[in-house]
Amino acid sequence: MLNNCCVAQNRKECISRASYSGSTSVKSGIIRHQSLRSNLVTLWSNFLLHENPALRAPHLACHIKPMTTASAYLNGKWIPSQDLSLPIDDLGFIWGATVVERLRTFQGKLFRPDEHFRRLHRSLTIVGWDADTICSQVSEACNAFLERNASLFLEGDDWNVVVFITPGKTLDARQPTVCVHGQPLPFQNWAHQYQAGVCCSIVDVRQISANCWPAELKCRSRMHYFLAEQQARKTVPDSQAILLDQDGHIGESSTANVVAYYQDRGLVTPRRDKVLPGVSQQVLFEIADSLDLPHIEDDLTPTQLAQADEIFLTSTSICLLPVVKLDERNVSNGKPGPIYEQLLSAWSKLVGTNIPAQAQTFAQRGTA
Repeated sequence: MLNNCCVAQNRKECISRASYSGSTSVKSGIIRHQSLRSNLVTLWSNFLLHENPALRAPHLACHIKPMTTASAYLNGKWIPSQDLSLPIDDLGFIWGATVVERLRTFQGKLFRPDEHFRRLHRSLTIVGWDADTICSQVSEACNAFLERNASLFLEGDDWNVVVFITPGKTLDARQPTVCVHGQPLPFQNWAHQYQAGVCCSIVDVRQISANCWPAELKCRSRMHYFLAEQQARKTVPDSQAILLDQDGHIGESSTANVVAYYQDRGLVTPRRDKVLPGVSQQVLFEIADSLDLPHIEDDLTPTQLAQADEIFLTSTSICLLPVVKLDERNVSNGKPGPIYEQLLSAWSKLVGTNIPAQAQTFAQRGTA
């Protein structure tokens, strides 16, 4: 996530908040210091600027908040993750022109990397960048990321690995920004939901029309998801948004694919030509095949979704979660159902990890 943007209109008066611990306030782009310690830092900074001309150039950057002491890959170099930054004039920042892919590990190894890289290749092709070269670079970097950070992996824990690419400063992406970074999975955000379930709300905000960009493009242009989540949580605190497509059919949640289960139809998912083709959704189909559970793609209206015997969310980090309330009404009896339990158990066997137990164990890591 991008934060701590600092535009140094007066380079001698703008000092990164990361360089000291004093209290600050920001006005008109100038960081004003409130304590004697901060004043001393200002004097020392001015001295450094005077003695070292290289420090005088304005630094326009948007920093990625440090999440671990892990090494991260940025444009061919390995750096501490807390040093990741984007120039403020990168089109990924200005326009949100950022292609992204998120992977996770199981037992310290990337899960379904080939499927993720194929989807990344397709996204890069859609935006007209050098998909072959970038995907090769990213694949090598992801493997190297795991090797370089292996000592940080706790036994039994797993990480997410995030890839993002921007065109850099030009539309033709002659010098793209290519980054691979990661962190331990934030299990504390969803560990309890494997048993308690998720509440969802269908919101007024719609999926982006295909005449803007195709649903299969995985990108960071997500203002519609932000607005959808705002609306959902104003209606029902802690609920997740489900968006409709432009035709009024069920689309996606802001973070996952939506799957319904009907006793007489099996698993029913929105048509994949109208939503992001989820890697985890495909895994779910494979598990369903192994259990002789039928699955189809079809348009679903909000009314039809509300009539489902069970509803699930599926995505890379969570794998599978049960939806127990939809628009403040119980789904079935308001508890995770037997098909969910069967699918999640089979998923755990597939990856050799008890998915909900792992989440519960390492949820404590995020609250320490």
